Amino acid sequence: MRQITDTILMIRPVAFRMNEQTAVNNYYQKVMDNLLPDTVNAKAQQEFDAFVDKLRAVGVNVVVVDDTVNPDTPDSIFPNNWVSFHENGDVALYPMFAENRRLERREDILDLLEEKGFPIENIVDYTSAEEDDIFLEGTGSIVLDRQNQKAYCALSPRAEEELFIEFCEDFEYTPVIFEAFQTVNGERKHIYHTNVMMCVAETFAVICADCIDDKKERKMVLDNLKSDGKEVILLTEQQLNHFAGNMLQVRGNNNKSYLVMSASAHQVLTKDQIAKIEKHTEILSSSLDTIEACGGGSARCMMAEVFLTKE
Repeated sequence: MRQITDTILMIRPVAFRMNEQTAVNNYYQKVMDNLLPDTVNAKAQQEFDAFVDKLRAVGVNVVVVDDTVNPDTPDSIFPNNWVSFHENGDVALYPMFAENRRLERREDILDLLEEKGFPIENIVDYTSAEEDDIFLEGTGSIVLDRQNQKAYCALSPRAEEELFIEFCEDFEYTPVIFEAFQTVNGERKHIYHTNVMMCVAETFAVICADCIDDKKERKMVLDNLKSDGKEVILLTEQQLNHFAGNMLQVRGNNNKSYLVMSASAHQVLTKDQIAKIEKHTEILSSSLDTIEACGGGSARCMMAEVFLTKE
């Protein structure tokens, strides 16, 4: 199994803004009252286009799909939460916490990938769990180690344990389950997505272990990463506030790999952390300030990896 891919699906925003429905448990979102909605969207589009250009410049195959004005989907720029694509031809569709995010799921996007030569064998649809208020938000909630068939999940209002275990059974992953927290106004609150606090790459992992308050759980997660031969690079909780955990390794030209992150994440890494990462891979960063502030997500969330086998 490949851990990284050279093909990424990205959704270009048309009405991007802060989503009031996700702000209830995404503590990274900020209200930008000083900017008009059209200004926010225009800035997001500029950041998006520059980011896509950077990925394409190093040989990443980026499939860009434009969002639609109707229905209203302010978070469509984060497609990795509603869909995941797997090497065996399976596609998983996920139940989403925010009602307006459920409208992001689009069959025409799957059709487009098939037209581009990525056949889909089977759709595994978990979305009916929404009726029971049970959620599992794709590779936001689940961080996959595809090579070692392990799936990491920090439980939260957006990641329900039983459904996660069902996913692991369906896709033959070993579940690694824990809880991760961040300090919000002096209180420890669940981190809404696992991919905010950890990233698993081919030969290393970047993680904020301090978010895992339970010492046994913390040791269990770190032992899993180390036993699979990953060099563990530790982040601080302060660095997470700049989206340093929200990274994804991708493949470009000549088999070169890149760890993709936002400029704000790159800027808060220490020299030591950068040196450790660059032993394994190159860093590619792009400014995503507006998207991060209004959307509460960053580079990783914007990229849905396509592992489907091209015809």
